[in-house]
Amino acid sequence: MRQIWFSIIALVVAGGARAMTPDVARYSPACGVAITTEEDHITVSWSAGAVARHEARIDLRAGRPLLSSLDGVLRDLDPFVSITAGTRVAPEGRPPAMSIWNTFFDNPHKRPFKTHVGVLTKKSARVTSEGRRATVAVGGIVAGPFSGEVCLTFFSGSSLIKMEAVMSTPEDKTAYVFDLGFVGKDSDWNNFAWADTDDKRQMREVDETAADESLAVRNRMLAVNGARGSLAIFPPPHQFFYPLDWTTNTKNFWLGRGHQGAEQFGFGVRHDPRGAGNFVPWFNAPPRTKQCLSLFLLLDPGNATDALKSALRFTRGDRFAPLPGMTTFTTHYHMAVAMTAMEQMQKGVTPLPVPDFVKVFKDMGVQALHLGEFHGDGHQDDPGPLRLPEMQMMFSECARLSDESLLLIPGEEINTHLGIPFPGRHPGHWMLLFPKPVFWTKVRAEGQPFIEQHPQHGTVYHVGDRADMIELIKREHALAWTAHPRIKASNWTPDVFKDQDFYKDDLWLGAAFKSMPADLSRERLGGRCLDLLDDMCNWGQKKYLPGEVDVFKIDRTHELYGHMNINYLRLPKMPRYADGWSPVLDVLRRGAFFTTTGEILIRSFTVGGKQSGETLRRTEADKAEVSVELEWTFPMKFAEIICGDGTQVFRERIDMTDTDAFSSKVIKVQADLRGQRWVRLEAWDCAANGAYTQPVWLE
Repeated sequence: MRQIWFSIIALVVAGGARAMTPDVARYSPACGVAITTEEDHITVSWSAGAVARHEARIDLRAGRPLLSSLDGVLRDLDPFVSITAGTRVAPEGRPPAMSIWNTFFDNPHKRPFKTHVGVLTKKSARVTSEGRRATVAVGGIVAGPFSGEVCLTFFSGSSLIKMEAVMSTPEDKTAYVFDLGFVGKDSDWNNFAWADTDDKRQMREVDETAADESLAVRNRMLAVNGARGSLAIFPPPHQFFYPLDWTTNTKNFWLGRGHQGAEQFGFGVRHDPRGAGNFVPWFNAPPRTKQCLSLFLLLDPGNATDALKSALRFTRGDRFAPLPGMTTFTTHYHMAVAMTAMEQMQKGVTPLPVPDFVKVFKDMGVQALHLGEFHGDGHQDDPGPLRLPEMQMMFSECARLSDESLLLIPGEEINTHLGIPFPGRHPGHWMLLFPKPVFWTKVRAEGQPFIEQHPQHGTVYHVGDRADMIELIKREHALAWTAHPRIKASNWTPDVFKDQDFYKDDLWLGAAFKSMPADLSRERLGGRCLDLLDDMCNWGQKKYLPGEVDVFKIDRTHELYGHMNINYLRLPKMPRYADGWSPVLDVLRRGAFFTTTGEILIRSFTVGGKQSGETLRRTEADKAEVSVELEWTFPMKFAEIICGDGTQVFRERIDMTDTDAFSSKVIKVQADLRGQRWVRLEAWDCAANGAYTQPVWLE
């Protein structure tokens, strides 16, 4: 039986009686955030536009709440931090060279774990500034084996505040989840507001005796009405979630008294240790890495409903904004479209309903959706009698559910024929994208022809080995690429077959991006994949890295946006299902797209006038101008120009901490690209949201 141990310690503020002198050596008032240090307090004052001005007072006295006042909206609040720590175990049978931290197939909640509630003793205080932001860090927080600082970052020109518990552990093989928020007594809060999973507004009057409750909240946002305004709280929209197969809303907020044993009333974000799905890997915590547990606060002069509306702007309303001349494309979804429809027909359901996910994607601004059918459902390995009718249903459902605003593209995730198997394993997983409906089977009996004319389904291909698979892909002008590279069931690919002819061929697009695994010490999401993109570029072929999502069945109650990324294809008009979708494949082949979590848009990116996927002559590249136009919601952190010479990777960092929220910028850099073979761009904001381009090639 699973053992669960809890070490519940009330969050207290303790320490010596002496006054604390904050370290301000790395602070400059030029940042636009005014800091005044007194014997026992730090006062922070900053503007949020032409009219609004905010003030926060941080109390350094022992036994007093850390946040004594926040703009007069709330007062006498302490940060609440709890960490549930378990162990990281790599799956059996993986190559020995693979890091234990590069793991998805794990379930720490099924082994002994312990929950620790943080204790803050206010041992130190320091103030730093960078660009147009300043951070107050108070040291001395401990939660079990984790210790570190509580940090509050204030952004000049914005009502946004970032609260972090920056903590590390010396212990090895640690996986964890966390809760983060505020607790207080006799604060000035009046009521709380949020939207439930049906997008209906909920309001709760404050009852400081009410027991702690976990809330299934839409858009990952909760707001509180105070005496002189309101405050919305929300986590980083994508970094907050570790990877899961299911995007079920696991009640990621808490509200009430007694949370994790705390005596006072409070509110905040939480992680359910049980997660959702077969694998619940939690976050990585390699020894002594600074894990940044984050939460954003947004002050608003109106009521809680106004604060929620203001906060939603940071994720564009959980919607991927339309861009002129571009089509939004997303891939790798196990929706079981065909099998669900067949089951409904067998039950006599007529007409077939429109699945929830269709409206979900339309509301998010998704235009083209590539499926990964028959992954745990259906009969993908069947020689034909079962598989072909299922394929026909997949094609029929994609046609029925597609319209002028959403193109549903049939597709599959495959684990045979292409690749090199690790001993005792299959060759890894890969995605297959045809430009039109194609019938085929994964098996070919002895003496069976490669191509068969079927009386009901027309041309049917029978694929028995690698040569057959390659011939099918080439004949039908399809594309293939590695799914979840270097992790999950592809943890040794594409590296192991990078020298194979099929990989070097144009039929193999490359691999796919997803933020997996999760490590909150990293300032970029999906470093596993972005590093692979650099490696593939240096291997010598023109390969690309579209974003993938890789989740199972979705309905309207799910927390999908936090797990998503999107590809913006340079495709002015989305194809209609009846005409085929070869233009989508053409854009992917050319690398004519960028990928983003949604908050950062790359409106243009050129190197010497060439866009991603295009080639610049090397003689012109030596003095090439790199030009990029960015637009964002959260204040930016940095951009990077990344290039490679076939062996090494070089990075030029562009600091963007002087940026405001909801802004844009054109950056022009004279880059030294002598000897380089390719160049690309990444951009990241203060919430670890990001965007990246495909390479421009230098020949």
